[in-house]
Amino acid sequence: MLVLIVGPSGAGKDTLLDAVRAALADDPRFVFARRCITRPADAGGEAHEALSEATFEARRAAGEFALWWRAHGLFYGIPADIERDLAAGHVVIASVSRSVIAQAASRYAVRVVEITAPKAVLAGRLAQRGREDASGISQRLSRQVELPEGVEAVRVMNDGSIEQGTARLLDAIRAVSG
Repeated sequence: MLVLIVGPSGAGKDTLLDAVRAALADDPRFVFARRCITRPADAGGEAHEALSEATFEARRAAGEFALWWRAHGLFYGIPADIERDLAAGHVVIASVSRSVIAQAASRYAVRVVEITAPKAVLAGRLAQRGREDASGISQRLSRQVELPEGVEAVRVMNDGSIEQGTARLLDAIRAVSG
């Protein structure tokens, strides 16, 4: 099963996923997809594979991504090797855009977990990370992509401590992955 983690910028997805990855490190059922992004490796946030746009496009054209999308001026991809992990019976956890949920659901058994927080919390976190100016933050906060029809998400409110958010996300992942 593919567990898709979605949520607005600033919701704390990367922070919680890092903590959940550590908590599940000894459980071989769970595999975490490492995203490829056209963002420098030292830009902060998640540990990702940094690619140039040309390299990303070449890999996309070669079929090396199970899922890919463009958001906020960057390309994001989930490597196709998740299919090997899914075939082996693993629960693959991947942080994605809502815009690829329908595509993923047409190809894989998926469950969706949405991490979110109140808008004021999101804005504060985005300002704190310092990647965008006020205009960029406003654009990120105004981006609304609805879930596809018929797809339900388990919602995780990340408005407290990292420990609280991690526990909530672990509970959600365990609940959706059976």
